[in-house]
Order: sequence, then C-alpha cells, then structure tokens
Amino acid sequence: MRDNPTLSVPTMPGVLSNDVGAAPDRAHDSAVDRVFEELKQNGVVVLPPLLGEAQIGEMRRAFEARLGGVRWNDLEGYEREPLKHVLEDVLTLEQGFVDIAVHPFVASVLQRYLGSGFALTEAKAWKSLPTRRDFQGWHGDYWYDENRVDEIAKEVKLVMYLGDVQSGAFTYIKGSHQKQHPRIVQNWEVAGIPRAQIVEIPGRAGTAFLFDTSGLHKQGTPILEPRYALFYDYHDPSVPLSKEALDYYRYHPLLLNAAFLGNLTDEAQRILGFGNKIRYRPAFQRTTNHKLLYKTFNLAFAISVSISDLHERAVDRLKRILKLKG
Repeated sequence: MRDNPTLSVPTMPGVLSNDVGAAPDRAHDSAVDRVFEELKQNGVVVLPPLLGEAQIGEMRRAFEARLGGVRWNDLEGYEREPLKHVLEDVLTLEQGFVDIAVHPFVASVLQRYLGSGFALTEAKAWKSLPTRRDFQGWHGDYWYDENRVDEIAKEVKLVMYLGDVQSGAFTYIKGSHQKQHPRIVQNWEVAGIPRAQIVEIPGRAGTAFLFDTSGLHKQGTPILEPRYALFYDYHDPSVPLSKEALDYYRYHPLLLNAAFLGNLTDEAQRILGFGNKIRYRPAFQRTTNHKLLYKTFNLAFAISVSISDLHERAVDRLKRILKLKG
C-alpha cells in the first residue's frame, strides 16, 4: 500500500520535553488543540518527537534483551504469537517506557479526547516478523461489552516505533472511527473507500502516533524486515469489559518498576493506576489452550531438576569419600 498517502510529522515547537512535571505553556496548548482536532476528525494523528534519540536507543536495547527466547520458568522473554513476539508489561524494562506513557503532551490530548477518567490500561510491545501474508485484515479493536454501554466506547492507542519502519507500516482508514462497535471487516466491505482516505504511517525510530481503536486499521503488508513497536491502550477503566477480556484478565493493573517511578506528578500516578483496584481480580489463574504441552513441559522440567539435584548430591558424596580416603 505504498501508493497510499502518509501522515507527516507535524512541527510543534515547545512540546518536546519528557518531564512529566513540566508546566503547560501557550505553545503546548496550541499544539494540543491542533493534534486533538486532527484526532477527532480523522481518528489518527502523528505526534511530534517526544523522546530523544539516546532514550529511544536505550528502550530498543532493553526491548531486544528480552527477545532472546520465550519466557519460561525463571527466564525473562517474550510470548510467541503468530508472526510476532510479544512483550507484556514493558513499563518494567526502561525509564523511557514510563516517560512516554505519562508524557504531558500525550496526556493533554488524551484528556481532551477521552475525558478526565482515562488511564493507561495495557502496555505491550512486539516484534512483528517478516511476511508477505495479509494476516490481520481490517478491524476495530474489540475490548468492551457493547451490551452494557449506551454508545461506542472510546479507546485510544499510543504507538511508537522502536526501529525504522519502511514496510509493514500501520494503516488506517481516516474517518472510520466512532461509526460502529468494533469488529472484523471483510475486504469487500471497504472496496469502495477512496485511496486518499487510507493512510499508512512509516517512519524512523521514535515516530509516535495516536489512533481511535474503533476505527478500521491493520498492519500493512508485506513486512520485509522485523518491525519493533510499543502499543499502549488508554480508556476509562469504568467501562465494562468484554467476556473475552475478563476471561483472559486483559487490562489487569499495570506491573511497574519502582526504579522508574521517582518524581511522578499526582496526575501521572493516576494515569498509571496507582491505588485503582477496579480491574484487580484476586487469586486469578489464567488457563491455556495448550494444556497437554504445558503439562508435558512441567513434567520434563521437574524430571530435569530432580536429575540435576541427584547428580549434585552424588558428586558431593563422592568428594567426601575421596577426602576421607585421602
């Protein structure tokens, strides 16, 4: 879809600080107004640069350090999904992942669009694997119980690329947001959409944008090189969740790293959900669709631990015997 128009990065002076305590100024307010109006009209908007190159590089290094293997037992790692490697709870990885989540410019736009009750409800990042298959399809993100709300619930995602994206860029149909409850859409349903209404967002590392998740979007294809990106979900935690989200315990309270939480403002703490138990589920146990494989791995690992323990005890006993003979 390289023939489609792209969204350019706006020039917005005075909003480049990532100090969560920075006081808003006139330039900040003017830039927030422009970005809010574009998000409201199109459902998607590219943000000005929010973090420096050095901090983005640190985030990328922390991200890649977790991509060495699947998360298992005492080893940190990723969760494997079709054509991507997913990292949950990235707010524990590096300071920049927290700074971008509560950035004052982002927070100002979100407050205008979502209302004062919004919060960060999910923080993920993933590596998309190269493919030529159009595996995702057009869709809106399904997350709330539409039978328990009176209107289309609002949710906004913040996306930031952690590496250059030249192919497989995020693609969005402008103006498709807040029109229907989120669902998967067949290609024939969008066949008549003017090409000018379909935008894709390639960009350098650090490119960030917001989009209303009720709008039609997908990952572009082909993906010719791995794509590294973070995805943060913001919505009002009081909105009732779908059964699927509840069963999986999606949008659980965020996991945080105490080392990254110094000097947060009261508003930043609220956005991160400090003390908010509305989504907390005590003693929750997640199930798996791979129960036999899970039990097999558990049994194999238990046997391996027992053999290792037996070997260590045998070696220690042999050493004592040799010591006595010597």
